[in-house]
Amino acid sequence: MNIGGVEKSLLSLLSAMPINKYTVKVLLLEKKGAFLKHIPAWVEVEEVNWFEEIKPIIMQPPQQTVADYWSGKKFFKIPTFVGKYYLSKKLNDRYIYYKEVFKSIPNNSNEYDVAIAYQGPTDVIDYYIANKVIAKKKIAWIHFDVENHLINQKLYKKLHEKYNKVFVVSEEARQHLVNLIPNDKNKTEVLFNIISPDLVEKMSQEKVVDFDEKHNGINIVTVGRLSLEKGQDIAIKVLSKLKENGYNVNWYCIGDGKARKEYENLITRYNLEDSFILLGAKENPYPYVKNADIYVQPSRHEGFCLTLAEAKCLCKPLISTNFTGAKEQIKDGYNGLIVKKNIDELLGKIKFLIENPKKRENLSSNLWKQKVDTSSEVAKLLNYIDDERSHGYESEDKYNSSSVQSGTIHS
Repeated sequence: MNIGGVEKSLLSLLSAMPINKYTVKVLLLEKKGAFLKHIPAWVEVEEVNWFEEIKPIIMQPPQQTVADYWSGKKFFKIPTFVGKYYLSKKLNDRYIYYKEVFKSIPNNSNEYDVAIAYQGPTDVIDYYIANKVIAKKKIAWIHFDVENHLINQKLYKKLHEKYNKVFVVSEEARQHLVNLIPNDKNKTEVLFNIISPDLVEKMSQEKVVDFDEKHNGINIVTVGRLSLEKGQDIAIKVLSKLKENGYNVNWYCIGDGKARKEYENLITRYNLEDSFILLGAKENPYPYVKNADIYVQPSRHEGFCLTLAEAKCLCKPLISTNFTGAKEQIKDGYNGLIVKKNIDELLGKIKFLIENPKKRENLSSNLWKQKVDTSSEVAKLLNYIDDERSHGYESEDKYNSSSVQSGTIHS
């Protein structure tokens, strides 16, 4: 439960679910992370007891696994492991490999009404739910664009045959999934990440912003994990050019990740230590977004960009690169600007908004007219779970009715 978009979407989903209707267990590979404490008290949280065993195998080179087997005197495991590994490579079929990796992992001892592989596509989680959990219904949840996430086609074709439903977080991402796995067409459905604008607005009012008070120019904010796919390197290079052209801009970047050191070096190379500020991960990024002059999402890849949707809730002038799902959130020129994923286009649009405060006001005004609220999306999930007796969930009275039979969901 680290600070991230998928984890935040799970918290939003749980907060929108009826408290008294279901017994919910969140099963974690590792029970840690800053968002762990925000899981509602009525939800059971459990750490799996098998991930520690297979984590080294899937994280390290196969040669190291063979060495570990040898040093541990588990000689009998080596021939089968090596054979299955090279067969999966030759056939480009990771299912063969994961079947070997999970061979010693016992089935989950419980039986569920619904089991959800929530943080998908994640090979280990999707394989475990598909093959080691007993449930009347199984749901795979795709949070990323498979066109860019580079999933193994044969693995997911076989896995999804064992799922009853596949939820995808944007229409464009759903189409990319169907293009890759045509058999998924009739079992896929778009379910946007859950966002409550009232909660975002309330949290944005906290006094936690540490912007440079002496700075009297434009403040830009970007939120996202520090990684190549989120495009902060593009943002750093754009700010360098803005400075070269005489623009007084500070750019605040919220998030942490494996690329932090690389980005710190890039910031130093362009002499931007005082103006491109890596603030680190924040449990509550909304006050920073609320106090920004412009919000920029420079991502190369997304499934459904939650941070962009949240910036919309706060009616910030928006600039986004044209990643998967961007056009489902932004009408270019009306409530935000969409640019190609390159430095010059992003630079030009930022210059345009800096020089045209009226356009910034116009974009914000149009966002006010379009209230962003996807909390009703939870009904798609609940209706599917209870489709044999569901007639819609129009009110909280129906959600909390004591006459509704309890069920169990495992995620």
